[in-house]
Amino acid sequence: MNTQSPLTIVNKHLNYPKVTLVKATTSQYLHIAAEIDKTSFPFFLGKSSCKKSVLKFCKHQAEKIKKEAGVINYSVFSAIIIPPGRGKYVQENISKTHLAKFDVVILIEINSLENAKKLLKSKTYDKLVSTIKMKSSYSHITQASNVRQIGPVDHTKQGIFLFNYFYAKSTIQNLLVWEYTAGWFEKETKLNNSTLLLPNDDSKYTIINHCRWDNLWNIVPHLIFKKTFKSYVLDNFYANKVGAQPILYKLV
Repeated sequence: MNTQSPLTIVNKHLNYPKVTLVKATTSQYLHIAAEIDKTSFPFFLGKSSCKKSVLKFCKHQAEKIKKEAGVINYSVFSAIIIPPGRGKYVQENISKTHLAKFDVVILIEINSLENAKKLLKSKTYDKLVSTIKMKSSYSHITQASNVRQIGPVDHTKQGIFLFNYFYAKSTIQNLLVWEYTAGWFEKETKLNNSTLLLPNDDSKYTIINHCRWDNLWNIVPHLIFKKTFKSYVLDNFYANKVGAQPILYKLV
């Protein structure tokens, strides 16, 4: 994958403020995403018995995983809606990536690379991943580090959580255009948190963005009614050969 590409900017007159970033964490992250209940609609209605059993199992594993060395956080998410924002670049390169429709996600934060490696070899983690793979039609598992941060994502209370699965020709260009457009979300949606994940392994996605809002009204209307979402955010993504695949979740 090309890692040296200049940032291409379109609609320069819009010129949103530069996003406010803080120091990225030194944590490692395990992102486990699964497709269990399929939907042809942009929202997820109800839960099958299979999905209910998977979510129950994932929550049951929480205490066991948290006892493993260095585990800081273990959170389980269930998808509620695929909002506007899926990029044309993804559709044009669908054979090179996977169209994200993950309705169950587990995010594990670990304090070091050494402890992440230990967790990957543990029986508890193996049982978790084996069950996810067996029960899902498709799963994507990646180990990642935090490369950019607006602020820590609060997993201690309910809210609307985004996982945005990016596919890009260039990882560097993906990072640059994410940072350039993130100011739109900070200004228009009052976003004050985001943990940007860079996969360490052979992932289907160049980066995965994770953040939180209090409710759907904080984000969805802006994606639908703000014209600058397309002209500033999506158009700049496409100009830089970057495609987003956002999905909104709630904590389980």
